[in-house]
Amino acid sequence: MTRSGPGEPAAAPEDSTLASRRSFLKTGLLGGAAVAGGLASGRALAAGDPAITEIQDWNRYPGEGVDARPYGTPSEFEGNVVRRSVSWLTADPISSVNFTPLHELEGIITPNGLCFERHHAGITIIEPTEHRLMINGLVDRQLVFTMADLKRFPRVNHAYFLECAANSGMEWRGSQLNGVQFTHGMVHCVVYTGVRLKDLLDEAGIKTTGTWLLAEGADASAMTRSIPMEKAMDDCIVAFAMNGEALRPEQGYPLRLVVPGWEGNMWIKWLRRLEIGDKPWHQREETSKYTDLLADGVARRFTWVMEVKSVITNPSPQAPITHGRGRTVLSGLAWSGNGTIKRVDVSIDGGRNWHTARIDGPSLPRALHRFYYEFDWDGSELFLQSRAVDELGFVQPTKDELRTARGENSIYHNNGIQTWHVGPDGAVENVEIS
Repeated sequence: MTRSGPGEPAAAPEDSTLASRRSFLKTGLLGGAAVAGGLASGRALAAGDPAITEIQDWNRYPGEGVDARPYGTPSEFEGNVVRRSVSWLTADPISSVNFTPLHELEGIITPNGLCFERHHAGITIIEPTEHRLMINGLVDRQLVFTMADLKRFPRVNHAYFLECAANSGMEWRGSQLNGVQFTHGMVHCVVYTGVRLKDLLDEAGIKTTGTWLLAEGADASAMTRSIPMEKAMDDCIVAFAMNGEALRPEQGYPLRLVVPGWEGNMWIKWLRRLEIGDKPWHQREETSKYTDLLADGVARRFTWVMEVKSVITNPSPQAPITHGRGRTVLSGLAWSGNGTIKRVDVSIDGGRNWHTARIDGPSLPRALHRFYYEFDWDGSELFLQSRAVDELGFVQPTKDELRTARGENSIYHNNGIQTWHVGPDGAVENVEIS
């Protein structure tokens, strides 16, 4: 609204509609403040609050046209919602990891641009028309597929989580990293589109002696993992798309293997070769890496399945309570390589008492599940925990139960219960109640 100053002509009369609107906002809403204050998220309107009583710039001026952003981008006000790395975690960024900002996300599907990255030789850039997938070894017919060839097979679409076996690995010996993005951010969930691995193997014809499959990537590290034939012929996918668009380069464009419910290192990116054999190959990633050294010096191997797990994402160290006392919405994620999540329990007092959380949204096998627990916070300190139970009845363990079973030498497959401490000021810290 224009106002006149000294020596200036008087402003034109206000439009009657605008004047009525402003009058309602300043008087009508204030008159209803008591009602609003009674709502879980309501608050009394401060007199003259310009955010509601004043016309803002976005009310005055038109915005960009339809072609200003040919590929849509997040709002500039969400610029902090990005993957982040821990600089001291690895010696070189081309063989490193960054983390999904779980505390900033809703629902169960991870946006493509926020899916964590784990590389062993950097991001491989491949021209899709030059990419080939070979099947060789103990097969009736050794075959080579182009991308165009693969897309002529029947397609499937499935939502699956992908979790690095080292997710939460730094927390095995105690609280280390102060943020859910860093303690649990090596997990994401997307809808994969591709063709069944079984269909490709059937095309080649597996010999009766073919009981194992070696998947190999086209990256400079030549990532390879052995996969038992039962899994390969069950639910594995050779994927070329995620969340409705082509794979991102950092996620294996133009082709990757999807091994539902099993550790992420087996989901070979930039997939170029599938060899059929009669025994596992014992490659570097399944001998010196991705094994679990027990207390007695014996190493567990082929620990493929990602066990039942959950974590509270809000509140958490990167998402403190800022609204003060009163109605508080706790939110988190749960998942299991065994299938769906049957139940999630939440404790606000460090495990003394448990409450059944509300799972909302799709409950899909081997996908993330979103859970909520609403409560009134009185300003006292909290010790937040979540405990998931999957469809097979497996219960997420405490960290002490995990250490009793496996000792303290492990890095991989830490699915122990996570604890967040909430102080009276709403600040949140990573702590451990074993």
